Amino acid sequence: MSSDETEVQDPVDEQDDQSATPAGEQPDWWHRDHPTFAALSGFFTGLLFVLLVPAAFVGVLSLVFDSGRAQELFPLVLVTLVVPLYLVIAHKTRRFGTYMWIGIVTTALVVGGVGALVLYVLINGS
Repeated sequence: MSSDETEVQDPVDEQDDQSATPAGEQPDWWHRDHPTFAALSGFFTGLLFVLLVPAAFVGVLSLVFDSGRAQELFPLVLVTLVVPLYLVIAHKTRRFGTYMWIGIVTTALVVGGVGALVLYVLINGS
């Protein structure tokens, strides 16, 4: 083998790796913080946030108040946007919060765009 070539080592057996770490040590990096885990979970949390939070808010308002008062109080659902804002501000959750906002904005744009297109087709006919 020449000095230019790198030596290939056999991968460590998973069972050997687990037995080599003492019980008090942290698990390997992919168990703690996989690079795409925060991004994917944040995006889909933002998607669910847009879909479920207003629906649950309307459900609770309609149970507590009559329909006229519930319609007046519905804009208060915007107060719930404080949660993703705090997630972006806090240092430990900044990556998750950023992707949650991306999920919120993307979902709102898609739902709004599809709604506008359907409304256009319904009004103008085909």
